[in-house]
Amino acid sequence: VEQLGAPRDVYEHPETAFVADFLGVSNLMRARVLDGHRVDVGGVTLTATQGEARAGVVRLTIRPERVRIEPPSSEGENRVPATIERFVYLGSTTQVFVALPGGDRVQALVANSGEVEEYDVGAAVTAHLPADALRILADDEAVTA
Repeated sequence: VEQLGAPRDVYEHPETAFVADFLGVSNLMRARVLDGHRVDVGGVTLTATQGEARAGVVRLTIRPERVRIEPPSSEGENRVPATIERFVYLGSTTQVFVALPGGDRVQALVANSGEVEEYDVGAAVTAHLPADALRILADDEAVTA
């Protein structure tokens, strides 16, 4: 048993990379803790308020429904320049796969309201990874995907 808890709690607050990857889709990225809850992901500094900050290399996780795709000119905390790699239409939502500067790939789950349809594959966008949605995990887990 890797983690016990109510389904919603385990989904929203996984304690390990295995649990994050096992329960639904999760974006897992390698990061280096700078100080406190500030981490470096491929040369970009992000704040992650969930999980326990550990010194050194860690994993960050964020669920696709928490990632926001914004215009490339967007500014503010936890906004990362990204490039759209592909779209997967799922009916009421679309999976948007983007590449971040350090080579990590992240997927966003976006409601089909027309806002993402203005972009094409290869377009520059901003990926907003909210601090309260980023969770720091230990980097000692095998990831299954």
